[in-house]
Amino acid sequence: MKSLMIALVMAVTCLAAMAITPVETLNDLKQRIAPDKRTAVWDVKAAQQNDKWVLTGTVGTKAQKQAILAAMLKNGYGTYTDKITVLEEGIPAARKWALVKLSIATLRTEAKHSAEIATQGIMGAPVKVLQKDGEWYRVQMADDYIAYVPESSLAFKTESQMKSWRHAKRYIVTCYDSRLVTEAHGDETVSDLVMGNILEFKAESGKWIKLATPDGRVGWVDAADVAELSQWSQQGFSAAQIEKTARRMMGSSYLWGGTSTKVTDCSGLTKVSYLSNGIILQRDASQQALTGKIFKKGTDWHQYETGDLLFFGNEKTGRVTHVGLYLRDGKYIHCSGQVKINSLDPKASDYPYLYSPLSASRIKGMVGTKGIVALKNHPWYF
Repeated sequence: MKSLMIALVMAVTCLAAMAITPVETLNDLKQRIAPDKRTAVWDVKAAQQNDKWVLTGTVGTKAQKQAILAAMLKNGYGTYTDKITVLEEGIPAARKWALVKLSIATLRTEAKHSAEIATQGIMGAPVKVLQKDGEWYRVQMADDYIAYVPESSLAFKTESQMKSWRHAKRYIVTCYDSRLVTEAHGDETVSDLVMGNILEFKAESGKWIKLATPDGRVGWVDAADVAELSQWSQQGFSAAQIEKTARRMMGSSYLWGGTSTKVTDCSGLTKVSYLSNGIILQRDASQQALTGKIFKKGTDWHQYETGDLLFFGNEKTGRVTHVGLYLRDGKYIHCSGQVKINSLDPKASDYPYLYSPLSASRIKGMVGTKGIVALKNHPWYF
């Protein structure tokens, strides 16, 4: 009997030692749910106060908080103090969603104009509103990227209005740039337009289409510059279309955070090029490098296909800092200083601009996998 008691005590001691603490629970959840601060708001801590666990901090969504509370219960912590703030719960129903109302809006890393540019949003792009900070709003974009945008760049929508928008007849700008004008054949501008802008259909007259911006401004655009969104979104994978868009931007300047046909950074160029084919890529090069069919460092460039993404960076650490779009015959197009073409072939006159790729990713055949979304299948658009 004595030996049995000793065994039970030792077993309980071992179980207690193996118990997952709230601190470990939060760390585990963060790695699984919110490992990248660029795509998730997660700043939660657990501490003991008077022999009771207290959870404090901030998450972006109700789903994140629910995951935390469920994990606490699962790990045997049914009693604790919950002081977790959920950002989206502080947003009124009339401002839960928004559409970018400018042809191009600048989003920043902090809620101030002097902050670093994080990315850009283009007209008609839906965003989920997470937080209000003065005249700025912290929003999440369709590629999951989170940044701050001025109130003046957004047209706010309720859930019901967003549902109506998703079912409305809409047109997408398919040319490099265009204009919405006050009357057919007119010259007075309502708004400039860039590739990827989405506007609602109002009427049609000959070769002109009447459209409305997300904030209700109405004008006319040449029918040759746009396509009906639901039809356009059904296009199949086209390396030729992706290459055409990238080449159309040849010579344009580099802008950190740029993701439009006016100016881009390196990953902005690949995003814009793929969006013209109805495919939403992740925002940054280091994120894009984790998607698609991955080719490891040292792959013979003869194995690459047009449209593959090439990733460059620190060879010692493996940190990705740059991306280019493979063309053919060892050539790739990328934005570094300006959009230009270089070669992977050591014998070519334009090698080496950069060293050999750390890796490459094939998007073809991988649409629908993690980080690669067809716009037609994104619930924010349809």
